Amino acid sequence: MRESVSGPIRVLIVDDDAMVRAGLSMILGGAGDMEIVAEAGDGSEVPPLVAEHRPDVVLMDIRMPGVDGLTATEALRARSTRGAPPPEVVVLTTFHADAQVLRALRAGAAGFLLKDIAPADLVEAIRKVAAGEPILSPAVTRQLITHVSDGGAGDRTERARKLLARLSEREREVALAVGQGRSNAEIGRELYMSVPTVKAHVSRILTKLDLNNRVQVALLVYDASG
Repeated sequence: MRESVSGPIRVLIVDDDAMVRAGLSMILGGAGDMEIVAEAGDGSEVPPLVAEHRPDVVLMDIRMPGVDGLTATEALRARSTRGAPPPEVVVLTTFHADAQVLRALRAGAAGFLLKDIAPADLVEAIRKVAAGEPILSPAVTRQLITHVSDGGAGDRTERARKLLARLSEREREVALAVGQGRSNAEIGRELYMSVPTVKAHVSRILTKLDLNNRVQVALLVYDASG
């Protein structure tokens, strides 16, 4: 999990459509707190651009004719295991419920946005992700999991329960609250903790379970429910 960004939010735009890249660049570049550090037309370009420009957020098209956004997201997640904190990935898609979107979220994407999103909502979503907040509500998570059949549900349930069993009782309570879409402040009120204590618990949960962000915690909690 990356720390909250200080200074301009550095964004890498990845989409095989040059017009889409230009539109996104114009929208985000017009926000005073964002900087477009690079653009890419294929997922194969992502690793070297991330290494060179160190973006905070990658806007990732899910469907590209060469290396797709799912493969590129998984590669960034693998990169994080080698010591360098990966950028947050936000998947761009035209579909509400899509198997590739769900797989990208399981791989560590912080959420997804539809390509017809309003410009102001796009800017706000990028700000939230850069601040460490997921942009995927529990309702949308449930919709994805319910409507997309990507196989292996029984194995995932068993694995999720084993992973959650590694947590302390308090950590499991926090994980469940994260899975319910609660903010740190809401979790603190419900469990009688300070917000810094909640953040510390979330950080320990991510470390213990080798997860990338709160979206993955929510998916794990949902998987464990069977």
